[in-house]
Amino acid sequence: MSKQKIYERVYRCAGELLDEKGYVSPVELLVRMDRLKAKQVEDWRFRRLPYLERVTVGGLGKMNTILSALRDFAKAAGLKPSRTTYMSWGKGPKQRLRFSKYGAPRTEEMYSTHYIRQKDSKPESNLEIL
Repeated sequence: MSKQKIYERVYRCAGELLDEKGYVSPVELLVRMDRLKAKQVEDWRFRRLPYLERVTVGGLGKMNTILSALRDFAKAAGLKPSRTTYMSWGKGPKQRLRFSKYGAPRTEEMYSTHYIRQKDSKPESNLEIL
């Protein structure tokens, strides 16, 4: 899939999520794009998977392109970035979850940043795809 096609798909899926929920999270976007299954996300949240990238469809380059496209979409739509801490579910002590194998701070930040529609902003219906 070309970079242009990835951007088009991200913009379409992110727009749908924004209309439905008022925000876009990278994890939900990846599920919407069929790069992750809801069951895989659940397994990760319950610590059955050491990190989320282990089960994503596509290489790390594609994941990086998707996350960059999401950031560009959010900027064009005037969304506010909000860093979210993902903690494990289930019994026992809650642990911070990792998205990537090595837990690189920049990568973890890209996955954990949600983009929220600001109360005073109107939805953008004509976002241009780069």
